[in-house]
Amino acid sequence: MQIDFHHTTTYVLARLAGFPRPRADIIAHASQYVDDATSSGTIYFDNKALYHRISSAHKMLDHRNLLALANHQVWLPFHFLPGNGGKGMGKNPEGSFINKIICVPNSFIARKMINKVIIQQDRLYSLHGLGVAMHVYADTWSHQGFAGVLHSVNEVENAKETGNSGVFSGSLMEIIRDVLDDTIPPLGHGRATVFPDIPFLSWEYKNGRGEKIIRNNTDIFLQATEYMFRAMKRYLAKNPALKVGGINPADKVQIKRLFTEIKEQDGEKRHQVWLKAIKDGVFSFGPENIFYAARGKRSWKAQALGTSHDLPVHTYKKKFLASNWKLFHDAVQAHRFSIVNDILPRFGICAA
Repeated sequence: MQIDFHHTTTYVLARLAGFPRPRADIIAHASQYVDDATSSGTIYFDNKALYHRISSAHKMLDHRNLLALANHQVWLPFHFLPGNGGKGMGKNPEGSFINKIICVPNSFIARKMINKVIIQQDRLYSLHGLGVAMHVYADTWSHQGFAGVLHSVNEVENAKETGNSGVFSGSLMEIIRDVLDDTIPPLGHGRATVFPDIPFLSWEYKNGRGEKIIRNNTDIFLQATEYMFRAMKRYLAKNPALKVGGINPADKVQIKRLFTEIKEQDGEKRHQVWLKAIKDGVFSFGPENIFYAARGKRSWKAQALGTSHDLPVHTYKKKFLASNWKLFHDAVQAHRFSIVNDILPRFGICAA
């Protein structure tokens, strides 16, 4: 999924679930920032204080994607959460280890992740952690069938649109098959390019096992919204087992309309349409004006450090400890530790 879903759709779901606007904004911003936090390393301050952050994403052509450890530290916990073949603790899917780490929508592992976030709200970074978890949870739907490691299971052949959006012309399809297939490694859904991330797309492909896979992204995305909405309702209730209803029909119609009617391949362009829809008040919570800035003066990083650039030494300010940027990176580190060192081992998965 791309910024239109991870930021604006997540914001809408948070507001519909009952979060007030400022808290919904943090959840949605953190969800999208998972894709934009590509830098790691130590921040040095003029008072000798230090802060170390990790990255939660690599760009698809980043050389780090060729490193097994880097993949296990980024792609597995943040983008391609292992699904254990859809089985619970103490059980194994048939076949080799790769079958344990292929992404599965709403897997037992994903639910365990969500439940931990719901019950651990005493953390200062809890709301940011919910945003991170919402990103990972959403991706279990769009990234299903793929694994966050270099493996032939991620091979994609004969990918083609089966709907009639008109966005993917024959010439573009040839580029995808002939050029990108040779340059992008079989990591995650890289060989499928943007196909899994586009809300309006119906498509098919042959996977690394030679199986024909048929996808309707709109249906997949809508299912993800329902489960995310309910997870956030349970967060507000501080009860991971609470029975809750789904999205109200009128709002669900608007979400589906935006998924299907914005026929743009570019996620940024779809994001702008979503922002306008929210500003125009098409949802039941009324008109609201929100924005997202990964970098620049309005970014979380600039608010925390005074600049979105990495400097040799930054001026320390007391507000840094409570800044959204710092709390996001706290949440990212806590999330990775929880997934890699606690949740995955319970399912017999050693990831790093």
